[in-house]
Amino acid sequence: MAARARAVRLAKRLMSNVPENTVYGGPKPQSPSQRTTLAHLRQKHRRGEPITMVTAYDYPSAVHLDLAGIDVCLVGDSAAMVVHGHDTTLPLPLDAMLLHCRAVARGAFRPLLVGDLPFGTYESSHSQAVDTAVRMLKEGDMDAIKLEGGAPSRITAAKAIVEAGIAVMGHVGLTPQAISVLGGFRPQGRNVASAVKVVETAMALQEAGCFAVVLECVPAPVAAAATSALQIPTIGIGAGPHCSGQVLVYHDLLGMLQHPHHAKVTPKFCKQFGHVGDAINKALSEYKQEVETKSFPGAAHTPYRISATEVDGFLSELQKMGLSEAASAAASAAASIETAGRSSEDNSAD
Repeated sequence: MAARARAVRLAKRLMSNVPENTVYGGPKPQSPSQRTTLAHLRQKHRRGEPITMVTAYDYPSAVHLDLAGIDVCLVGDSAAMVVHGHDTTLPLPLDAMLLHCRAVARGAFRPLLVGDLPFGTYESSHSQAVDTAVRMLKEGDMDAIKLEGGAPSRITAAKAIVEAGIAVMGHVGLTPQAISVLGGFRPQGRNVASAVKVVETAMALQEAGCFAVVLECVPAPVAAAATSALQIPTIGIGAGPHCSGQVLVYHDLLGMLQHPHHAKVTPKFCKQFGHVGDAINKALSEYKQEVETKSFPGAAHTPYRISATEVDGFLSELQKMGLSEAASAAASAAASIETAGRSSEDNSAD
């Protein structure tokens, strides 16, 4: 049954790549409560409506994106940094990425799901790239994949994946998987040659069949030029307001983490739309204090009762077992809970 349910879920996910109004009918017309497809993204792009994309790495974050109506959910290899605590995205293995993807797919039903191909899983050959992309759809329940970079081998890999029937999102500018050759997390497109390369690479990825291109950490004029030159959407991250849409990392935009390590890897372009980390820290501190002062759990959070008759029988059995101290502890607990319950009832009556 579990295998059948997963197969049905995957089949529904794969329908996102089926064009609407085909000779076979295609998917039913979508409503705001149904899934986002590539067709919807193309329609939004044609109408000039901005596309929203946010990363997610687990079931709870996916549910939040789903409820917010985010268009695209990216299961990013940035999980290596914001979930696993690494300094770069490089250490994340494919099996871990697939685990994140499956968790997200169980929580996000409306967004288009895009999974990052982790470093080292698609560079050696077109066959490896296609095999990894296939696993992202079949085992990770993704709708599409994203790959980084604009080297000729990456572009031909993107083309091979598209020709295998899998939707691909490109990624140019600052490509975190290439920090070894970039010399760290450095903006791109800040001189003529680099700016032209960003635009040319984005165009090459479009030619390879990508349905969208992420532009990361490039000057706004460069992003504007690439957006104008392309017929597919551009998704900006640290690339200014002239892209077809925007993407941010879930933990960054929520202001979730203030740990020195996370501060080190939080980009300066990120706006914190919330201060969730402060709320989490406050809640955890209050929990710690109430446990230490024994004010939690009180009667309201001790819901499971045992009748007085059963308590007496329990105490008798403990005495027979030679556990008199345990019997005293149980009797004291029963008395305190009864007293607290009466006090709560009196307060309710007032």
